[in-house]
Amino acid sequence: MSGAPSAAAGGASLPLMSDATRRALEGVFWPVVSLAAAMVVFGLFVAVTGRDAFEMYGLIYMGAFSDAFAWQNTLQRAAPLILTALAVALPAQAGMTIIGGEGALVLGGLAAAIVPSFVSGPPLLVQAVMALAAMLAGGAWIGLSGFLRHYRGVNETIASLLLAYIAIALMNHFVEGVLRDPASLNKPSTKPIGEANMLGNLPGIDVHVGLAFGVVLCLVFYVVVRHTGLGFATRIAGGNVRAARLAGLPVGLLILWTCVAGGAAAGLAGMVEVAAVLGSANATLVSGYGYAGILVSFIARHNPLAIMPVAILIGGIGAAGSLLQRRMGLPDAAMLVLQGTAFMFILGMETMTGRLKFFQPRGH
Repeated sequence: MSGAPSAAAGGASLPLMSDATRRALEGVFWPVVSLAAAMVVFGLFVAVTGRDAFEMYGLIYMGAFSDAFAWQNTLQRAAPLILTALAVALPAQAGMTIIGGEGALVLGGLAAAIVPSFVSGPPLLVQAVMALAAMLAGGAWIGLSGFLRHYRGVNETIASLLLAYIAIALMNHFVEGVLRDPASLNKPSTKPIGEANMLGNLPGIDVHVGLAFGVVLCLVFYVVVRHTGLGFATRIAGGNVRAARLAGLPVGLLILWTCVAGGAAAGLAGMVEVAAVLGSANATLVSGYGYAGILVSFIARHNPLAIMPVAILIGGIGAAGSLLQRRMGLPDAAMLVLQGTAFMFILGMETMTGRLKFFQPRGH
């Protein structure tokens, strides 16, 4: 009997639970705690303004998940978030902190918008070329951050953020200049891509196929990262660059593939916005999806599978923003305050990883 595991030996932890299960539970526990804490703090903020915090919680649920219309609105917003979150999650596998997905989205949308002016043919062919152009533009833009990091020692976080601002400036320059449609008077835009080239909806629901693009890419990249030699090598490089080099791994190429792949996903998000929502490229492309994708990826702990439900949750919160404006008179920036609060708690809770005895491996 002396060799049997006991509850006392593991303190508050469960001795029969495997270490992998403990890590998985901790990966869920801290994001949930962070989001709950953010909602409480945001509720206090709302209460200070003289409004009912519990009414606010109810309206968020109503605007995000209460009926079919709310769900469709939520999923519509989740689609680009899934794709831009991959622009953060994939480089994170190689130890990179990339926050420039907004730039890749904007340039991807611009690249997609100009394709119909040069390519004609069946809508499926035009859409495929638009998607390819968008992914190439986004991949090259984020790939530049990886290149600067590995070959020039430039901090990738700062580089990707500054490159995002440059991308937005370039988009405005071209849209308001040589690519401007003369018919767009009040809001400078590129020429419309045409109704035939617009993306359709998924069968049975009023949600565009961009959601399917995001789900498929999340599944593909999860398999690549977790179940292939390339993914294993990438995670080694992300965990310890020196050890990866001693093992003979091509660290530079591993960094570049994650940045290019992540940027391609964000560029595809720009194509989806143009081909499913806007119909052309204009300043509306700068919608903040690239920045919200940072929050989604961090809450999901850079796990491609976890990105999908987290994007739906964050998309739902964003979808409820207009309802909060109408019913409670909250400003449009209120949802940004909530997202920012959640991000602060996520970063703070990261320091708690591995500290609770319940989640510590047996024998610690």
